[in-house]
Amino acid sequence: MLLVYGTEREWDEPYREACYAESGKLVEDIKAKGQFVATSPLQPTPTAASVRVRDGKRLVTDGPFAETREQLGGYYIVDVDSRDEAIEIAARIPGARNGTIEVREVIELAGVSKN
Repeated sequence: MLLVYGTEREWDEPYREACYAESGKLVEDIKAKGQFVATSPLQPTPTAASVRVRDGKRLVTDGPFAETREQLGGYYIVDVDSRDEAIEIAARIPGARNGTIEVREVIELAGVSKN
């Protein structure tokens, strides 16, 4: 999974549209190579909710869990043979130029459907 982090307040509409267009080209390329699984941008952090259960009680707060300089803005899921291949794709994501792309392997759990 390639997690896209950036400074949300810098993501105006023209920037988002340019990223979406460039990301679309990247997706077409990795689809052609059989590496694409899924991708999606996320709604801005003010639309988020954080849910915790403590002592059996649910606590819901608005916004993301942590206040950080960079916010999670979207993700890609790719099917590659190595970490190096994932890093190569991560470096091509537009957000890598002014944010951070976190590369993490997904753990497949027995008995849990992918679909």
